[in-house]
Amino acid sequence: MAADYSLRPSQKKVLEYQKGLMGISAVPGSGKTFTLSHLAVKLILSASMEPEQEILVVTFSNSAADNFSTRIGEKLHASGLLEGFGYRVRTLHGLANDIIRERPELVGLSRDFNIIDEAETNDILKDLVAVAMEAHYDYLFNLISEDFNEKKQADIYRKEMPGLLQNLATNWIKTVKDEQISLVQLQDWLSDSHSNPLLNICLEIYKGYQAALNYRGAIDFDDLIRYANECLDSDVNLCNQLQRRWLYVLEDEAQDSSKLQQSILEKIVGKNGNWVRVGDPNQAIYESFTTADPNLLKQFIAREHVRSIDLPVSGRSARSIINLANSMIEWVESEHPNFSVRDALSQPFIQPTSPHDPQANPPSLPGNIEIAAEAMTAEQELIFITKRVKEWLELNPESTIAVLTFVNKRASEIINHLKAHKVPVSDALMKVPEETRNSAGAISLILKSVLDPTHAGHLGTSFEVFYRHLTESDHDPVRKGFTTSDPGAKEVIKATSSLIKALKFTEVYLYPPDYEWKQAFNGEELSDTQLELLHTYRQAVVRWHRAAILPLDQLILVIAQDLVLQSSEIALIHKLSGLINTLSQNNPHWSVLDLLQQLIDISKNDRAFGTFSPKNDGFNPELYKGQVVIATMHKSKGLEWDKVFLTSANNYDYPSGDAGDVYTGEKWFIEGKRNLEAELLYDLDALKTEKNGGMMLRQYDKQTARDDIVRDRLRLFYVGLTRARKSLTISWNTGRMKNLKAALPVQILNKRMIGDERST
Repeated sequence: MAADYSLRPSQKKVLEYQKGLMGISAVPGSGKTFTLSHLAVKLILSASMEPEQEILVVTFSNSAADNFSTRIGEKLHASGLLEGFGYRVRTLHGLANDIIRERPELVGLSRDFNIIDEAETNDILKDLVAVAMEAHYDYLFNLISEDFNEKKQADIYRKEMPGLLQNLATNWIKTVKDEQISLVQLQDWLSDSHSNPLLNICLEIYKGYQAALNYRGAIDFDDLIRYANECLDSDVNLCNQLQRRWLYVLEDEAQDSSKLQQSILEKIVGKNGNWVRVGDPNQAIYESFTTADPNLLKQFIAREHVRSIDLPVSGRSARSIINLANSMIEWVESEHPNFSVRDALSQPFIQPTSPHDPQANPPSLPGNIEIAAEAMTAEQELIFITKRVKEWLELNPESTIAVLTFVNKRASEIINHLKAHKVPVSDALMKVPEETRNSAGAISLILKSVLDPTHAGHLGTSFEVFYRHLTESDHDPVRKGFTTSDPGAKEVIKATSSLIKALKFTEVYLYPPDYEWKQAFNGEELSDTQLELLHTYRQAVVRWHRAAILPLDQLILVIAQDLVLQSSEIALIHKLSGLINTLSQNNPHWSVLDLLQQLIDISKNDRAFGTFSPKNDGFNPELYKGQVVIATMHKSKGLEWDKVFLTSANNYDYPSGDAGDVYTGEKWFIEGKRNLEAELLYDLDALKTEKNGGMMLRQYDKQTARDDIVRDRLRLFYVGLTRARKSLTISWNTGRMKNLKAALPVQILNKRMIGDERST
């Protein structure tokens, strides 16, 4: 391959790789995808591979896989080779699926097994949790603090306990699967044990969950990983076949790997294989109470026969932002008051680019970093954010901008406040984007009317949905005498909807001959426009009633044909139809109303709208210039914006071990504020250790879980800092009870910034 002078010296070192094991620590914005793509092309062009052999690239998300495929294909095309040959790019879950499909019978699966998404997993667990709460009422109720009176305790049990128990069961099941502990083993271990009763409750839920999956002929994302590993363990020939097929394995985002994921790749690589692992342990933000473990990458890099390389140079951020991020690494490593968490962040420090680098760092303009030191209430912070956003957009109307926070609820509050002040906002990175929620809501409102045809209220609401294109400004001008700029459209449609909602008998409007249906409105004076609107809508409703005998997914498509939709909405409704089809196949006992509820949950942001990957991806900030993107911190990983607002940076969202810090795992309503999840996972680990002849303390230390959370939040805060290219604003609020303070990293960085300013 010809020399590429756009590569930095550290990137060129990576391209010197020929074989064996190599570990790469890559700082944010260092171009790891760029570098790994170049390495893949170099190996394809230079390695002695047989026609059936490939380079395997494994990454974290579908969008990253697409990015790798595009980059590698373009470089091969420029070299005169055909794209798509000599390499394969997969997410880890996609790779696991490929492995199982080779020999599904090895793990007792049929060739047509299904994969259910996280939303359907949650639906199954929700039902099982309800059963468990009824069966174990006394034990679970007694977990609630006696500080509350009986009425409050009952309210807590009804509102808070189901979510807590479902979360406990979900993470316990994930851990059990990652540890490859079978149901038979669990039943044997717990049959003669006096362990935490929650273990037995979770075991019951797990048994019911696996039975539900078996009934559907389905597996979940965690099963994909463990079954792929079992396939490789069960068939040496399959293992050898894959080792020969994939001569090189290049792994991206290795800091998010779990023991089981690492095990799969180790088997594919073999004892003397070729494996390159790239990641940034400082960006491992999926560790706390999950199976991901950033120490696995650190341990790999430290192995004796692994070549270790750093990618420390980044052109993403202004030098002042780089200095702030490096200052945080330095403080955590050497000065954090909790010695146990000083390993949360580690070097290399981020280095700015050299003067002739093709991706030069943005200039550090005066005042491009602002840390709001004074306390603000939650409402005052919203006002502050809105003011600063408007100021930025006025000066930088074509820039990219993001407001990041920790939880979806706060993100929704920020969205609503910005919209109320006429700020252009995008929620495309939220749990379910607004466009998807709107499409699901529109279809579900119409379906309510079709499935309950005598309900005048549903029929009237459906009328408004049918004509929403006449009142929404983001649709093109259309027929019926209105354009989107006509202020009278909304009033006419609302008034006509009210007439429909007042009907005593909807059939009098819908089913007499054309010349008689007007009598349903009891002599109301209807304008020509209203008559036309009612006539057209009536014809559509009758068509929908005739189509109601079809399966729900097909009925959705019939309804969509009568709606005025943009191309993106059409695509979304087809995806929603596909989801309903999948759900109906996987849940043959569900009624039409059960399926309809799924659409309603999506419209309310209560249900994720999943893809094959368990992580949502495919977002490009450059497509949202001039709009404010609102996202949770976790959703921002891998992305960058010109301007970033890091909000709600208080000691609740980012605890550091100070007195008064609150930890989300220690529920306010549980007696003694026990961390039930941490206790549950510890007890499982202790049980496993004892059954294998070892010994662990039977008393769980709450501080261990606190330290895990602190490490996770320190890395999350670091990720937030390093999303900013040109400018960064950090703010915090005192919370609902007005008793919170600035997170410790905010306090420290603010002091250091003030000190730096004084010294200059």
